[in-house]
Amino acid sequence: MSAQDVVSDLRELAKLTSTADGAQRLAWGPVWRDARTWFNSKLAELNITPEVDAAGNSWATLRGATPRTVIVGGHLDSVPNGGWLDGALGVMAGLEALRMYHGKQPPLTIKVVDWADEEGARFGRSLLGSSASAGSLQVSEVEHLADKTGVTLIDALRENGVELSRMHESQKFLKAIDAKAYLELHIEQGPVLESINKPTGVVLGTFGVERHLLRFVGQAAHSGSTPIPMRRDAFLAAAESALAFRDIANKYTTAARVVCTVGTVKVEPGIVTAVPGACEISLDQRALDADVLAQMLADARAASWTIAAKNNVSVEWKRIWKIEPRPFDRNLIALCDQAVREVTGDAPHLPSGPLHDAAEMVPHMPVVMMFAYSSNGLSHCKEEDTPEPHLLKTIDAFLKLVEKVVEA
Repeated sequence: MSAQDVVSDLRELAKLTSTADGAQRLAWGPVWRDARTWFNSKLAELNITPEVDAAGNSWATLRGATPRTVIVGGHLDSVPNGGWLDGALGVMAGLEALRMYHGKQPPLTIKVVDWADEEGARFGRSLLGSSASAGSLQVSEVEHLADKTGVTLIDALRENGVELSRMHESQKFLKAIDAKAYLELHIEQGPVLESINKPTGVVLGTFGVERHLLRFVGQAAHSGSTPIPMRRDAFLAAAESALAFRDIANKYTTAARVVCTVGTVKVEPGIVTAVPGACEISLDQRALDADVLAQMLADARAASWTIAAKNNVSVEWKRIWKIEPRPFDRNLIALCDQAVREVTGDAPHLPSGPLHDAAEMVPHMPVVMMFAYSSNGLSHCKEEDTPEPHLLKTIDAFLKLVEKVVEA
């Protein structure tokens, strides 16, 4: 096995599918299709022809001595102007795992899956292919989606041979696999490993997410003639709540790593001479522990109600999206820890704040992920990188993990 071959493949793919602004493998588009064609040519060198399921997920199979299967996952699609490692690192590591056993029959079957539309960058629905496969995708929630040019998701899928109304059939494909484990290698997309100067991390699971839209309503008024004590300023209530949400995150971080983020703000009427009569903000809360996440949400609601009353405004909450925490398999975490220690001498454990396709697999099979160091904690941008010595160690560790699981 060769970690250097993985890096070479990644650089070759980046050269083929990137501009000066970064990777351009937007799901369901022509560059993404080019990436898959290129990847299929690599598989052809191993005499492997991938199967594409009803959701557009591409599966490459190396038959083992038994049908019991180890799945290695990743995704070739990227955000616009994305990085060279995000998603593709997992697919290329899977390719190297196939090469590792090429010409000899492994004890177990190995499948490498390139999930379709992990990013959700074009139509706003992340984990599209894996959620269809896992059975959590609701067609009614996505059938109306269109990209910024007006192309509908239904038409984009159809252009790629996928019918939205039949994507659920991919569940049969997944259920037919006798899966022993799902393994995924990914760049961290955050600063934790860099902050402790460790090349590789063992992932404990993906955060649960509570995402809400809060609307504060007061009264618009003239900014020049309305005294401060007499105002019903919706923006100030929203801003004070945002600071309270930060305090809530800091409070619970002492027990477990959690985050709260206010990512959007919309003020009405939005003119310089008017006191804001209404303000909408988003709140994204994440934690690995379900009880902690629930308490964070309860605290945030209570804080917003108190602050709204103090500012003489009202507040309404609307849930945008929710996913439960997805802790990974303890036995696989232990094997992952061993593999990392054998290569790097240390194996820090950390949760994943971003969601990954691995999260959709947790209800169906044992799962674990491994993270590679992110330079400056950056991802989803052309500056995304991992120092090559760190990247090589991480790939070596991941291939050791594949070997341990396949041959255990």
